[in-house]
Amino acid sequence: MALLPFVDVKAQGEPRAAVVWLHGLGDSGHGFAPIVPELRLPADAGVRFLFPHAPERPVTVNGGMRMRAWYDIKTMDLTNRADETGVRESAAAVQQLLDKLISDGISSERIILAGFSQGGVIALHLLPRLPYKLAGVMALSTYMCAPDKLKDESNTVNKATPVLVAHGSQDPVVPMAAGQQAFHTLKNAGFNVSWHDYRMQHSVCAQEVADISSFIQRRLLTQVTN
Repeated sequence: MALLPFVDVKAQGEPRAAVVWLHGLGDSGHGFAPIVPELRLPADAGVRFLFPHAPERPVTVNGGMRMRAWYDIKTMDLTNRADETGVRESAAAVQQLLDKLISDGISSERIILAGFSQGGVIALHLLPRLPYKLAGVMALSTYMCAPDKLKDESNTVNKATPVLVAHGSQDPVVPMAAGQQAFHTLKNAGFNVSWHDYRMQHSVCAQEVADISSFIQRRLLTQVTN
């Protein structure tokens, strides 16, 4: 399998940590790349940001139009919204990118996996299934694919890994209840999740950016410099 293409926002100096950030439906890696300076990380943070591009595929709910998507959406019904086969294929492709980072010398415990909307579905799918421990996971305005399979398919490697689950209270695309369901499913399974909600729609707001920055600095900078 070819490595996913990505937008590479390199660290100043030697990279000592990385954030892999997955975009939402119809977007690309370029969509979230401008957020890096808004995070106001210290200049010597040594954090490399990778924003992968999802492959192009027909999306059923959009009349079969081809667009960048981590999986097909056949129905807007949240129970069946995520095409499980597509989710698993994209999760394998993202894991391959994580594997490459690790082989290039970045410890898995210095990597944060983030995802917005569809990208968050992939991040939450990988969280309980990865064979190595991450520094953290950020699941933004998203939901969970196949929560009924979590118990049978999860391992304990990332049980203690901090997971930031964030959602807009006025989200018309992915209702906040879907994000809360993902949060409670993970919490009840023993994962280390924290919940944040904001008065916004299916987007990112200034307070959320500040909270994301704090999460990255807590999980990567303190560990990197110690």
